[in-house]
Amino acid sequence: MRLRLLLLLALCGAGPTALGRSLSLRGSWRIRSGNGSLELPGRVPGCVHSALLQRGLIQDPYYRFNDLNYRWISLDNWTYSKKFKIPFNISKWQKVNLIFEGVDTVAKVLLNSVPIGKTGNMFKRYSFDITSVVGEVNSLELCFQSPVLYAAQRSKAHGYPVPPDCPPLVQKGQCHVNFIRKEQSSFSWDWGPSFPTQGIWKDVRIEAYNICHLNYFMFSPIYDNHTQGWNLEIESSFDVVSSKPISGQVIVAIPKLQTQQTYSIELQPGERIVELFVKINKNVTVETWWPHGHGNQTGYNMTILFKLDGGLNIEKSAKVYFRTVELIEEPIEGSQGLSFYFKINGLPIFLKGSNWIPADSFQDRVTSDLLRLLLQSAVDANMNTLRVWGGGIYEQDEFYRLCDELGIMVWQDFMFACALYPTDRDFMNSVRAEVAHQIRRLKYHPSIIVWGGNNENEAALMMNWYNIPASELHTYIKDYVILYVKNIRKIVLAEDKTRPFIISSPTNGAESIKEGWLSVNPYDNNFGDVHFYDYISDCWNWKVFPKARFVSEYGYQSWPSFSTLEKVSSEEDWSYNSKFSLHRQHHADGNNEMLLQIGFHFKLPESTDTLQTFKDTIYLTQVMQAQCVKIETEFYRRSRSEIVDGQGYTMGALYWQLNDIWQAPSWASLADSQLVSPTNYHFLSSLSESVGLHKAHITAIISQQGDTFAFDLETSTVAPFVWLDVGSIPGRFSDNGFLMTEKTRTVLFYPWKPTSKSELEQSFRVTSLTDIY
Repeated sequence: MRLRLLLLLALCGAGPTALGRSLSLRGSWRIRSGNGSLELPGRVPGCVHSALLQRGLIQDPYYRFNDLNYRWISLDNWTYSKKFKIPFNISKWQKVNLIFEGVDTVAKVLLNSVPIGKTGNMFKRYSFDITSVVGEVNSLELCFQSPVLYAAQRSKAHGYPVPPDCPPLVQKGQCHVNFIRKEQSSFSWDWGPSFPTQGIWKDVRIEAYNICHLNYFMFSPIYDNHTQGWNLEIESSFDVVSSKPISGQVIVAIPKLQTQQTYSIELQPGERIVELFVKINKNVTVETWWPHGHGNQTGYNMTILFKLDGGLNIEKSAKVYFRTVELIEEPIEGSQGLSFYFKINGLPIFLKGSNWIPADSFQDRVTSDLLRLLLQSAVDANMNTLRVWGGGIYEQDEFYRLCDELGIMVWQDFMFACALYPTDRDFMNSVRAEVAHQIRRLKYHPSIIVWGGNNENEAALMMNWYNIPASELHTYIKDYVILYVKNIRKIVLAEDKTRPFIISSPTNGAESIKEGWLSVNPYDNNFGDVHFYDYISDCWNWKVFPKARFVSEYGYQSWPSFSTLEKVSSEEDWSYNSKFSLHRQHHADGNNEMLLQIGFHFKLPESTDTLQTFKDTIYLTQVMQAQCVKIETEFYRRSRSEIVDGQGYTMGALYWQLNDIWQAPSWASLADSQLVSPTNYHFLSSLSESVGLHKAHITAIISQQGDTFAFDLETSTVAPFVWLDVGSIPGRFSDNGFLMTEKTRTVLFYPWKPTSKSELEQSFRVTSLTDIY
């Protein structure tokens, strides 16, 4: 098997070397509105919304109804501009490139008033040759077009409709998002707002070089079953601007594996690829990378030195991880269909975890610290897998680095979700460049174990979500195969042969392929993975759940804690059926469905105080969600080693969803970024029918232990669903939403920013089920 893994470009070319110079253009820029009536400073990386907020020109976009009030921002055409000097003699360099790691999204790029290119894909890297245009003093402009207006124009110009035209009205979103290569959920979703951003959301820099430039290098560890040894395939891409060939040597060294090899190379002028094959020393034991809970996440430091003619040296370093992954689809004794499970390093592993959505509507607010806190929370909840869902973004580099470090397996979707897509030439060219770039950027991460072509689009087409007439269905089936099979799949197989690719999720896997890439019933429990949602049936009744091979989405809504909602609402909003509560609910009839599910096993709040009733209802939605997800998850875990009536052998359970994007009802299990119900227990009857429960009086003594705080709890009686809340103080409890059966219990609080014992004492609130009756 052949694989090349990409080391991030940031490791490959930025910074001065003997061959070139680099100038970052991060930092201060100017931003102006389409008619020039508004001009303000902004930051790069960043977006227009963030710039307006930082200057006090808008309120918190998440406050009350601001997602509607601020629609004018995304409907305008904004311009980013920057004047800068080159701090080195530009005339001494043979070639100068302008590099954008990420532009959001549609823009014309002008340098010194000369058009040098266009951008139209949030997920692509752009490189523009500016050798003939750049000077000592320069003016750079990106003239953005409204993503909403652009998407509408592209839809109108297309020869036939590509559904859905618009999201459901309850989502309060924008239309035609499938016509723009941008975060699909930025036009709204059933858990998130519509904030179609504009801006430069990743790094931008100038690169100047002579002779040759290392564009990137990729590497991939390959296990050879025949020799029972590890090899490393390395691919390096050079731009050779010298008029003559360049000779030299490459030295690859992995000291801890006692491996060092030297190769001779010759680079001809132009774009050149150098491929190397490194045999790892068989006399040294290679420790493999394992998912959390199954072993260590061992990696090895590697250096690559290119020693070229004239004493020119390029040295790069990277961390190499060794692991294998297989997707097993094979017959099962006593069952129809095929298995669907993953082997890591030859060991079958049950994937337990959740689905990941963008952590914020504005990516410049997603810091490394925030990612670490969220991912560490997943590990602390004993998860080993996250699915990066296909309607968001390919996450930033730090996300995958942390998953490597923490042992979190990643199911990585490509960014296509809940829609059909056009396949015109411009769109397909853009998609091909996007997919190739993202594979090369990400594939060296051992945490990524599978590529997924899209989210729910096989089901959308074959279950006819969009009421396409039967006579027209063939057109959309053809487009589907062109996009995901003839293009995306083809690129994946060419670029990355070390991990599996599935066309869609849910899919019937091998059976879908057998049926021409689209299965008549993509939700067949005997094949592939399924998504399952049922808000009407009693979630305590395990018989309603599918005994499937793999369940990659399932879940229930809840409201976030009142302390979270309080920051983005006013007093008039604090009731369950307020205008605000209805506005924040983007799932049709979601608020009533939560009450229905609560009513199966709990009493609805009885307080005459409207605010208290609201708080109690919020609490009950969280209790209900925790119970429902727990019961359903346990069902899937019980099903992994059994076949009942021909069904079972479930080898994965990824609930929807881990994190929230704003303060609203959603399926998220982190709203205050705290863990929900990690302790397991079972009730023999509904608590609404229980006898002998008394009101629990719970007190807490808080003490500090280094950076952690201990909450020593004491209760007067058995207390179901004890919920600890410290208001707006960010952090997480070691346990929450638990059943307190003993008189005392200690829970630890891990703050995410400095706080004090007195601050915690003032903010602390504790609720249990009997408090609301």
